[in-house]
Amino acid sequence: MHVLSDEGDGTPIPSTLFGIFFEEINHAGNGGLWSELVSNRGFEAGGQNTPSNIAPWTPVGSSSDVLLATERASPFARNPIALRVEVLCDSCQAPVGVANPGYWGMDVRAGDEYKIIFWLKAATSSSVVVSFVSSDSSVTLAQSDTINVDGTKGWTKQEIVLKAQATDHYAQLTITSKEKTVFWIDQVSAMPVETYKGHGFRKDLALMLEELKPRFIRFPGGCYVEGERLQNAWRWRASVGPWEERPGHLGDVWGYWSDDGIGYFEFLQLAEDLDALPIWVFNNGVSHTDEVATSLIGPFVQEALDGLEFALGSSSSKYGALRAKMGHPEPFNLKYVAIGNEDCGKQYYRDNYLQFYYAIKKYYPDISIVTNCDGSYRQLDHPADLYDFHIYTSASNLFNMNHQFDKISRNDGPKAFVSEYAVTGNDAGRGSLLAALAEAAFLIGIERNSDVVHMTSYAPLFVNNNDRRWNPDSIVYDSWQSYGTPSYWVQKFFKLSSGATLLPSNITGSTNVNSVVTSAIRSSDTNDPSIIVKAVNFGNKAVGLKLNIDGSFWNSANSTAVILTSNNVMDENSFSNPTKVVPKTVTMSGKNQMGITLPAYSFMAITVPSLGSNSRDSELHSDM
Repeated sequence: MHVLSDEGDGTPIPSTLFGIFFEEINHAGNGGLWSELVSNRGFEAGGQNTPSNIAPWTPVGSSSDVLLATERASPFARNPIALRVEVLCDSCQAPVGVANPGYWGMDVRAGDEYKIIFWLKAATSSSVVVSFVSSDSSVTLAQSDTINVDGTKGWTKQEIVLKAQATDHYAQLTITSKEKTVFWIDQVSAMPVETYKGHGFRKDLALMLEELKPRFIRFPGGCYVEGERLQNAWRWRASVGPWEERPGHLGDVWGYWSDDGIGYFEFLQLAEDLDALPIWVFNNGVSHTDEVATSLIGPFVQEALDGLEFALGSSSSKYGALRAKMGHPEPFNLKYVAIGNEDCGKQYYRDNYLQFYYAIKKYYPDISIVTNCDGSYRQLDHPADLYDFHIYTSASNLFNMNHQFDKISRNDGPKAFVSEYAVTGNDAGRGSLLAALAEAAFLIGIERNSDVVHMTSYAPLFVNNNDRRWNPDSIVYDSWQSYGTPSYWVQKFFKLSSGATLLPSNITGSTNVNSVVTSAIRSSDTNDPSIIVKAVNFGNKAVGLKLNIDGSFWNSANSTAVILTSNNVMDENSFSNPTKVVPKTVTMSGKNQMGITLPAYSFMAITVPSLGSNSRDSELHSDM
């Protein structure tokens, strides 16, 4: 038997320990968390030379009926490209124009409402109709009244709400006419009226984030922040203000266009909506292939300071006023920034970093700053509040890394931010149980060493199943459905750990001892200070566990055990079987002790509620 015991008052766990990391990869935002249904809504993805590629837009009608061409005719100077639609037929037998399939289909559901906004002008007075149609164009799901266009008025903004009469999860949006005419469209947007907290986020995906109870969100990358080249790096200024005026950019690391509808403001808003701390990662003048010399880094430093003013400045400041104009007069709760991503060791990183560090500390002394340089194995040669630690490896390696931070110096110095971790390669597949168990063991090690590890997040967070740039990921989706991989479910086991108390525990015995990793915490709820014991068995044989709790304050009766396991370590979830590998809950009984068997290749959390209270028991039972 292995014996776990609860002794003493324990050690406080940081309130920030477990959070999430969002990177625009795998169409995580565009075609994912952001509810915009139209892909390439401003026709800018093909570049600013004309003619240009307007994919995924397609003609409605034959080549003898309609001619589509891009022109530099937009009403928005930063987005000069607009689409010219010439209807060639007179009294057309069927609607003619242009269609957009969104990101591998638009989820249109009967009874739901969708807000359509676009800019329109015509050469002469004419009319158009906006519709949602089925993926094969055979069924009209929703249709606007006729929109009359005065050819003398130039560009006009059109806003309509369509209520769907039928459902197609892979629908298209069309803008058509049945008369011979020429009209132009630009900045075409379609979004469901109902989004997460009314702020534009896809509801099912945002709710999956909410269920993790993340204490922070790191954004927007990742390599996305760096860019393969600096000219394509994400820049905060270009991602704020009216969405029609955001120029968008090519995310050249992951190979697709971003309209930047989900921008700096939206990330800050998402953090607030999730009751999580935002962690802004900004470019430090370094990309994958080019760098700005320190002698020239001044404008980049000012750009970062301006971004901090946007988040934190009063509404009377230049950028605070812009934030207020966007609907958030009060400052956001930004307390952390990271200078670059995975740039340590590059030619100008250290010297550039110091320029950013001292400028930020001068104007925002309370901001905590994260360096890219790993301080876990050597002392840093520059000041920092936190150091970044990334690990992608095999399952066996990550399991063994549950001891990674055991021998780290406990002296004053920067704490670790494990901002990217995951099992990858053959062990992981597209999200296997084996990978999740190794990650669980690693996170238990993080929990046990939370005096030197301040924050932790899995990567990547999202993947659109139609565009897998990276495997595995935490949450998988397409236009209308989603599921969590086993790695997602492992993160839910730790959602009560942030701010809890780590209890001293020990394992004794010899059977399979090297395959078991455990921790014990006391929840932070003073009205119900339950003990939660987590145990991973990474071996191929079952292990007996016995929990002894001394004293009368803790009661093992009616405790809850939640277990994650499956028939095969390489089992995965999928759209056809989204719950193949998910936690299952059982209620146990006993008096002052609890005997259990931990199955081979499994992860278990055991909750022992305090006397006279079953509230935490109920929460874990329902949530897990």
